[in-house]
Amino acid sequence: MMNKKLIALSILAVCSTQVYASDTTINFGGYVKTDVMFSDYSNGAPESGHISRQFYVPGTIYGNPDNGNQVVDFQARESRFNLSSVSNISGHTLKGFIELDFMTHADGNERVSNSYSPRIRHALVSFDNWLVGQTWTTFQNPAALPENLDFVGAAEGTPFVRQTQVRYTHGGFQFAIENPETTLTDNVNAGGGRITSGSGMMPDFVARYNFKTQSGAKYTIAGLVRQLNIENANYDAQKVAYGVSMTGMIPVGDDDIKFSATAGSGMGRYMALNYVNAGVIDDSGNIEAIDSYGGYVSYRHWWNDKWRSSITLSGFQADNNETYTGGNVNKSSYSGYINLLYSPINPITVGVEYMYAENTKQNDETGELNRVMFSLKYVL
Repeated sequence: MMNKKLIALSILAVCSTQVYASDTTINFGGYVKTDVMFSDYSNGAPESGHISRQFYVPGTIYGNPDNGNQVVDFQARESRFNLSSVSNISGHTLKGFIELDFMTHADGNERVSNSYSPRIRHALVSFDNWLVGQTWTTFQNPAALPENLDFVGAAEGTPFVRQTQVRYTHGGFQFAIENPETTLTDNVNAGGGRITSGSGMMPDFVARYNFKTQSGAKYTIAGLVRQLNIENANYDAQKVAYGVSMTGMIPVGDDDIKFSATAGSGMGRYMALNYVNAGVIDDSGNIEAIDSYGGYVSYRHWWNDKWRSSITLSGFQADNNETYTGGNVNKSSYSGYINLLYSPINPITVGVEYMYAENTKQNDETGELNRVMFSLKYVL
């Protein structure tokens, strides 16, 4: 038994030596984050473990009046870990990255263990200018997201999708084909409701340009073209959809302003965490794309090298055709955030944030959420 252990250790040592001899660097990263959230839902709180009690998702704050309005949630779900490697192979750069966290699941409970399954956030390989794998859609610019304690922050005002793709980068230009998925609202005369369709052979196409100015401002302009497709026992229809987005980060002395502005027809799941669908089935069984637009602006002020605050305003609006959608679909969403963050030493940030959100359906039914959130984050 001892000889087997020695052989195994020897093999491991040889493998490790070969990794570094081939000019490969391996890094482990991530962070530990604990949140305490005091929430007040105007229509009653969702059930324990519901996604709306993990972070703000537009359209999920219409709760159950039987649960009461005010709840407190403690969680460490946002904690994450990642592994990356960078290799130099004959003058070419090969990178690998995988990251997991514990958000969105409801498979644990708060009675005993608070255990939750890990999920893949990113899993990708890049070779020089090519990237293959799951990561942020090229239509999104995560570098422009505001510094909020909420998991997403400004959720309704930003494109926000992670999915598998093939991307090519050349200078400031990026071009990608990405995973397609169509979400539609069934015709109100057929019962309404969401239809999720994975039909069709056409991937989503995204083009993006990143640039910066001499003043240090950074901007991106992105365009999206996709085919909405449904093929089932009831419908067989297609529709071309599109979207355009501009994001930026503008330095203002030691402070900065971040913003996003997005508009299109049939964007659906690409905006506001799929707050509205990409289209609706009309009376003839065809797809009518739903126009929508949204954006946010966030100003971050540094009080000194340890204290900082951000104030963020975010909004989204959809132009539903009520003849086909009916009145029980999402129409508009707005939210606002203000926080105070303190980093006594570089890896640690503690903070408090207040947020207010209001969601409105086509029939003018509203839901409101007031939340005060306390967080501690330790970067590994």
